Amino acid sequence: MLRTLDPFSLGVGGHESEIIELALTHGFEALEIDMADFASRADHHGIVYARRLLESAQIRVGAFCLPFDWDTEDEAFRQNLDRLNHYAELAVQLGCTRCYGIIAPAGDKRPYHENFELHRVRFAEICKVLAPHGVKFGVGFRASGELRKSQAFLFIHDFDALALLVKMVDAPNLGFVVDPWNWELAGISIKELQGLHAEKIVNVQLADMPSPRPEREEITEQMRLLPGSGGIDLVAYLRTLREMAYDGPVSLAPHRKALPVVRRETLVRQSAEAFQRIWREAGLEWRAPIVPSLTR
Repeated sequence: MLRTLDPFSLGVGGHESEIIELALTHGFEALEIDMADFASRADHHGIVYARRLLESAQIRVGAFCLPFDWDTEDEAFRQNLDRLNHYAELAVQLGCTRCYGIIAPAGDKRPYHENFELHRVRFAEICKVLAPHGVKFGVGFRASGELRKSQAFLFIHDFDALALLVKMVDAPNLGFVVDPWNWELAGISIKELQGLHAEKIVNVQLADMPSPRPEREEITEQMRLLPGSGGIDLVAYLRTLREMAYDGPVSLAPHRKALPVVRRETLVRQSAEAFQRIWREAGLEWRAPIVPSLTR
């Protein structure tokens, strides 16, 4: 498994060299990157220039979030698919073969069955573009009830419905984002994870819940915490992933409002310390590499 720093979830910004040094200083093996931004730099300056810092640091790219909304008009979606082909080409040159997206749990555009069919068709098209490059596409859901309020139509917000959608798409490179916070809020146990094949898991995002847990209807995404509260047995999830021989990225994905208001160096350090505790408890090794000298 790849200990991955997701700077977007932590709200950590800065020059690429600064983010890389923060990652390496605190023992992360990989980064999540903004693929649209990387593609823009590669298009303007060339791929060699765009990836020079990543190569110098010898840090891997764990995954990238699909950099567009699939729920758009047909013409806009077609244009985005063309760009996705380019993104996939660049990702593979970075050694990254994992892309992911999260499904909105409700909306005002269309009823459930129409929305399901749109997602089935568009996920199939996304997977078709990514497949020749050897890139997987992982999808996840959001379970918090607050996200479904004041919306005309409900949509996928639990694992069973998501699994049905993945089955109906029937694309070999389509899989799941494993997020224990959303899984447990939706009433899913770790047994569902044990029932998956490792190759169907594309990305893993971790956050803790308060302990003792509030009532389910009172839990909001602002209660996505750094590991340590004990509301979720994250160690058990990591052990299961280890036993399954999952070899993809694992990152922390707390809600920004649940994070301390501190300097980014302190935030990454505190996040790494919380990550390191559960990582080692799961019987995994955490080694902090030597930070190379990076040229901006």
